[in-house]
Amino acid sequence: MNKKKKQIPELRFPEFKNEGEWEMKALEDVLDYERPDKYIVSDTNYLNEGMPVLTANKSFILGYTNEDFGVYKKLPAIIFDDFTVDSKFVNFSFKVKSSAIKILTPKKKDDLRFIYELISQIDFNATEHKRYYISEYQKLKLPFPSIKEQNKIASCLSSLDDLIEAHSQKLVFLKDHKKGLMQNLFPQEGEKSPKYRFPEFRKDGIWAEKSLDEAATILKGKGISKADIVEDGDLPCIRYGELYTHYNETISTVKSYTNSNPEGLVLSKANDVIIPSSGETQIDIATASCVLESGIALGGDLNIIRSKINGVFLSYYLNNAKRHDIAQMAQGIAVVHLYPNQLKTLQLQIPSPKEQVKIAFCLSSLDEIIAAQTESIEQLKKHKKGLMQGLFPKMND
Repeated sequence: MNKKKKQIPELRFPEFKNEGEWEMKALEDVLDYERPDKYIVSDTNYLNEGMPVLTANKSFILGYTNEDFGVYKKLPAIIFDDFTVDSKFVNFSFKVKSSAIKILTPKKKDDLRFIYELISQIDFNATEHKRYYISEYQKLKLPFPSIKEQNKIASCLSSLDDLIEAHSQKLVFLKDHKKGLMQNLFPQEGEKSPKYRFPEFRKDGIWAEKSLDEAATILKGKGISKADIVEDGDLPCIRYGELYTHYNETISTVKSYTNSNPEGLVLSKANDVIIPSSGETQIDIATASCVLESGIALGGDLNIIRSKINGVFLSYYLNNAKRHDIAQMAQGIAVVHLYPNQLKTLQLQIPSPKEQVKIAFCLSSLDEIIAAQTESIEQLKKHKKGLMQGLFPKMND
């Protein structure tokens, strides 16, 4: 006979170590639920500000409404979507998108934040339900500790969430700062010089104007198929789709490798700038990256810009001030194409080599800070996930 697994977490705060097993309870004994009929938004033309309109799936806030009646205010609450089997902890007034969302609140003194974190441990992928109705959801039995232990766990995880949110807000600020900086460091449409210049370049006059044909040679990459990619290949390579999914303005570490014969391929020279020659939309195809190393195989459907212009500077410049111009050159409906003959006509404003280097260093340094901030957030999320695995009994074994 199988021995019943004890509902005791691996990690426990010192004051609760001798309290024994958690008690199994059905959610219907712990949570009340409310059908949200009177809180459903009537106008689905969502706004950019106002009262949040919620859905429980990953997007969470669909948009905002100016409707000031039928607003849910008995907070906090958990919203549960029986279509997506997703839930969210909410501590601000809201409206909802549909009756598929149910609003959950505690019946007694149980800590709602704890309950939310507890139900987030449920592996709904293990169920056969395409839709998990509230009547079935409320029958689920989960382990509960004392109210005091619930409060302690909720407080710990809430503090960690506050830290993650603070870091996330900092990331938003950094990205906004980068966006504003690029708008001021490069000449915008109709301008001959940027709004902001570093002090040592303020007397240098307007940037030199020339076409991309005058400033660079434009080449085409040669085909590297998905079948050519091998995990332990000898030759690093870049395929055009990776510019959309993996790379930003600079490429220092390559994702893919191949064992294809390099003699039949186009290899990079350090400072090359690459732009896809095909894509799904015009604006997506206007994506430039600078390859920092020589000897990397550049696959088909890549335009290669080879010049004496600082490649990092050029990538940031093309992705900001010239993105709209490049997008307008692309042609096609189902698949959009961008050809070297089109790129050659692109008009550029170019500063001195020293100013190029200064701008490139400024923006790439900021991107390094953004990457470090992103990594910090990911590490905090991993820490929370690991902490939760220890603070809750294993429910899916």
